[in-house]
Amino acid sequence: MTTRAGLGTWHSMRSFAQDRSVTAQKLPKGTVRRIFSFARPYRRLIGLLLALLAVDSVIGVVNPLLYRAVINDGILRHAASVVVTLALVVAGLAVIDAALSLGERYCSARVGEGLIFDMRSKVFAHIQRMPIPFFTRTQTGALVSRLNNDVLGAQQVFTSTLTSIVGSVFTLTLTLAAMFTLSWQITLVALVMLPLFLLPARRIGRKLATITRESYNLGAAMNSMMTERFNVAGALLVKIFGRPVEEDASFAGKAARVRDIGVRTAMYGRVFFAALMLVASLATALVYGWGGVQAVHGRLDVGTVVALAALLTQLYGPLTSLSNVNVDVMTALVSFDRVFEVLDLKSIVAEKPGATPLPGGAASIEFDHVDFSYPTAQEVSLASLESVAVLDATPSAAVLHDVTFVADPGTLVALVGPSGGGKTTISQLVSRLYDVRSGTIRLAGTDVRDATFESIRATVGYVTQDAHLFHDTIRANLVYAKPDATEDQLWAAVEQAQIADLIHLLPDGLDTLVGDRGYRLSGGEKQRLAIARLLLKAPRVVVLDEATAHLDSEAEAAVQQAFATALAGRTSLVIAHRLSTIRQADQILVLDAGRIVQRGTHERLLAEGGLYGELYHTQFADQVAAGSTRAPG
Repeated sequence: MTTRAGLGTWHSMRSFAQDRSVTAQKLPKGTVRRIFSFARPYRRLIGLLLALLAVDSVIGVVNPLLYRAVINDGILRHAASVVVTLALVVAGLAVIDAALSLGERYCSARVGEGLIFDMRSKVFAHIQRMPIPFFTRTQTGALVSRLNNDVLGAQQVFTSTLTSIVGSVFTLTLTLAAMFTLSWQITLVALVMLPLFLLPARRIGRKLATITRESYNLGAAMNSMMTERFNVAGALLVKIFGRPVEEDASFAGKAARVRDIGVRTAMYGRVFFAALMLVASLATALVYGWGGVQAVHGRLDVGTVVALAALLTQLYGPLTSLSNVNVDVMTALVSFDRVFEVLDLKSIVAEKPGATPLPGGAASIEFDHVDFSYPTAQEVSLASLESVAVLDATPSAAVLHDVTFVADPGTLVALVGPSGGGKTTISQLVSRLYDVRSGTIRLAGTDVRDATFESIRATVGYVTQDAHLFHDTIRANLVYAKPDATEDQLWAAVEQAQIADLIHLLPDGLDTLVGDRGYRLSGGEKQRLAIARLLLKAPRVVVLDEATAHLDSEAEAAVQQAFATALAGRTSLVIAHRLSTIRQADQILVLDAGRIVQRGTHERLLAEGGLYGELYHTQFADQVAAGSTRAPG
C-alpha cells in the first residue's frame, strides 16, 4: 500500500474511533461564521494548501497511467527509449510529489499552529479577566483542558479534517474517473466489495469510541493522582501519614488499567488496519484475476490491468474517510464550540465604558450602606467547567448587611470579630474583586465601579494571610509588582520588609528559586516577601490580613516591623490579629454575621463591653497574661 493510502487508512481508523453521538449535538447559530473569522488571517495559506492537495491528487492518478504506458508502449513493444523516458517522468513526478508533501506540511503546520496560538492567547486573556468567583468554582484541570485539548481539536477543522476531506474528494474523483475509463466493469465490482469493510469497521469504530472515552477518563484519573501527590502539600501529607506503600499500590492499579486499555486500543486498531488491507488485497486479487483473464483473451491490455491494481490502492482510504466525514466535522466543530463557550462567558465584574482613573493624592475608603452576597454558579461559571449537569442557580445568603464606614486618608482601620463575620469579604470588596449587590464603595471619593481597573490596582495593595509566590526566583516574584524596578529599589524594599539579611545569606541572593508556591521559604519569610512586593508597588491604600498564628516569636516580630513600614502614611484596612495593631488603629470595626455591631478605639470598646469585650476576655486575656499580644478574632 502506498504512503498516501497508508495515511488515509490511519485517518479512517481515527475517524471511526470518534464518538458518533457528537453528531446529535446542536451547535449555536453563527458558530461556523465565527470559525471562519478565526481562519481569515490564514485564507491565502489555506488556499495554497488546497491547491497543493489538488496537484498531489493528480500526480497520484497520473503515476498508474504512466505504469500502463511503460508496459503497453514500452516493454511490450520493446521500445527501450520509451521505457527510459517514462521512467524518468515517474522519477520526476516522485521528486515533485515529495516537494508537494513538504509544501502541504508547511502550510498545514503554519495554519494549525497559528490557529492554536490565536485561540490559546484569546482564551488565556479572557480567563485572566474573569472575576475571582469564577476561579473558586471551576476546576483548574477543566480550564487547562480548554486551552490544550479543545484548542487542538478545534484547529483540526483547518488541518487534518479539511485536508482529509478535500484530499479524499480530489483523489476519489480522479481515481474513479480513471478507473471507469479503463474498465467500468472491474471498477463497479471493486466498489461492491467496499461494504465488506465498512460494516465491520463501523462496529469496530463504536468499540474504539467506547474504549477511547474510557482511556481518557482513566488517564485523567491517573494524572489527577500524580498532580495531587507531586505537589509539596500532597507529598507532605503522604509522608506524615506514612502511606507510601498504599499510594504505590493505588497508582499501580490506575496505571495498570491505562496499560490494559492501551493494549485493547492497539489490538482494535490493528484489526481495523488488517480489515482494510484485507479488502484492498482481495480487490487487488480480483483485478489481477479477472483483468488477467480479460488480458489473456485480448479484451484488456496488460498495462491497463497493472494501472487498475495501482489505482485501487488509492480508492478505499478516501472512500472510508468520506463515509464518516460528518463525525469528523462535528467533532472538530464541537471543540470550537467548547472554546467559544468559555470566550462567551461574561465577567460579572467588568470595567464600564468611559471609566475614569481614580484621582491622585491621598485616598480614602468609604463603604456606604453596602449589602453583599456571593454570586451564584450560574452567574460566574459553566456546568462543563464544574463537572455538573446543571449549574446551581439558588441565590446565596447575604454575607454583609448595611455596612457603612469611612477610613480617612492616612488612617488605620482594624477589622475584628468571629470567624465568618465578613472581614475578608470587606477586604476583597475594596479592590473590587467582587461587586456589591447594593450600596456604594468609594476610593478617593470615586465609586469603584466608575474607576478603571488599572487605577484601582495601582491605588490598592493587598497582602493575604497565605501569600502566594510563583515558582520562580525571588527577583521575579518581586518585580511582578514593578517590572521596571532597579536593583537599588529591590534591595530597599527587602530591607524595609525585614528580609534582606536572609537573602544576603542565600548563595544566589535575589536569583534564588522559591519553589512551588514558595514552599522553600517559611511562612514568615513568604509574608515578608509579599510585603516587599507591596512596598515596590507603593500603593496609596493598603489592605492586609495579618497572619501571625503560624509564626514563631522571632519571625512574628520581623513581620510586624515589616507591617509597620507598609502601613506608614497610607490609608490602611487591616484584618487584625494583634493587640499592637488594634491599639494603633484610628478606628476598630467589630463585625458579627455580616454587620458592624461596634466601632471605636480599643479603650472605648473595652469600656463599652459588648462583643468586643467578650472576645477580649475569652480569647485574649490568657494571651495577655502569658505575654502575648495577639488580638481577638
